[in-house]
Amino acid sequence: MLNFLKKKAALLWSKKHVRDAEEFKNNAERDQEDLLLSLTDAAKKTLFGREHDFENIRSVKDFQERVKVGDYEMLKPYIERVKKGQANILWTDVPEYFAKTSGTTSGSKYIPISKEGMPFQVKGAQSALFHYIAKKNNSDFVNGKMIFLQGSPELEEVFGIKTGRLSGIVAHHIPQYLQKNRLPSWETNMMEDWEAKVDKIVEETEKENMTLISGIPPWLIMYFEKLTEKHGKKIKQIFPNLQLIVTGGVNYEPYRDKMEELLGGAVDIVQTFPASEGFFAFQDDYTKDGLLLLTNHGIFYEFIPLEEYGKPDAKRLTLKEVELNKDYALILTTNSGLWAYSIGDVVRFIGKNPYRILVSGRTKHFTSAFGEHVIAFEVEEAIKAALEKHPAQITEFHLAPQVNPSEGLPHHEWFIEFEKEPENPELFKQELDDQLRKRNTYYNDLISGNILQKLHIAKLQKNAFQEYAKSQGKLGGQNKIPRLANDRKIADLLEKYKL
Repeated sequence: MLNFLKKKAALLWSKKHVRDAEEFKNNAERDQEDLLLSLTDAAKKTLFGREHDFENIRSVKDFQERVKVGDYEMLKPYIERVKKGQANILWTDVPEYFAKTSGTTSGSKYIPISKEGMPFQVKGAQSALFHYIAKKNNSDFVNGKMIFLQGSPELEEVFGIKTGRLSGIVAHHIPQYLQKNRLPSWETNMMEDWEAKVDKIVEETEKENMTLISGIPPWLIMYFEKLTEKHGKKIKQIFPNLQLIVTGGVNYEPYRDKMEELLGGAVDIVQTFPASEGFFAFQDDYTKDGLLLLTNHGIFYEFIPLEEYGKPDAKRLTLKEVELNKDYALILTTNSGLWAYSIGDVVRFIGKNPYRILVSGRTKHFTSAFGEHVIAFEVEEAIKAALEKHPAQITEFHLAPQVNPSEGLPHHEWFIEFEKEPENPELFKQELDDQLRKRNTYYNDLISGNILQKLHIAKLQKNAFQEYAKSQGKLGGQNKIPRLANDRKIADLLEKYKL
């Protein structure tokens, strides 16, 4: 009876939540401008607000004239003051948390999360689940066990500010009604050694009634593989009541085939777009691609056309100015004190009513050694199309330029770890090259003009990417290996895993 009431309550509450959400979907443009003005008004007496004349901001244009787009390096001097416990620097108080992330140029980054911003991190994830329950008319999973593959919830203090990985911070905010169904144990979540942690998670979950599993695709696959190796069964045989997988962090599509093979049965997938800087979007329509952009969650968005990104006079567009099927660098202003902050993600709008996006890449993850500027979305779509014509299973891949080959013209080199190779590797390689040429005219021109030769594929050993991640101290948690690069730093380290 208790389980029935819990399911019924979840369904009723979810349907109300979805009805209420229609207001923000229908008023996104208006809400965004109102939000920006409320943020600048709230922060006008902070150090950043005084230095940038927030007192006299009356429009988006005023804001754009006063605040330049910048990355972590631009805000770092302010954040260093916040780290020393100083208040009213970027936001009206000291942050409630610092989300600590790994940076390449800046070392560790400390992303502030204010007491106003933290609830939206939780609400974003809740809203994704509420939409799923309401639209699928299914709340059965609420009575089963749920697992969240995440970083350690252990937090340190930086001048009294609790600091840790975002997933570890969020672990402290799991609603009480989910706590008793949540796995793994707190002690297991605290483990830092990712391989040992996954082994322990397998041990704690293999006999449980798992109904929801959440995590980023590479680490879900690692967990599922350990389960299947131990039991000799597909995941749906081990967890017959598994109904839902919630995933985010990277594009799910390149992992879909591998996940479906491991699962061995139908499981619903909900894709999300969270980051330390905020919870931006989630999948609310399971019949089509795209993530619903959350325009009322304390974040004002700007969008710079990707071809203009980095130029001093680059256009900064608001929601009402974006076009469909174009790539934009995502710029954030948040209620945690990030101002015109370039997060490094590239998005593409595929709908405006409501606003829906695809995450199409990273501003720093591209291949353009020859002027082609190939982005993640293009390579992921190319490999997906090639696999449709020449079936195979790919665990992971990385694309890098080969500027100085030992013989022949320069080319793109794809490092691919196959779970199952295509029947005809040569035809697969040809198809992959053709598909990338269709998606990137500059690459096509370079091949046609004999500036580049067609791509090469370097086949890698099983578990090559896991071993690479381990060697770099990036195994597990929210760590992701870039799918493509403009240099050979990763490629050179992958060389030793070639077959």
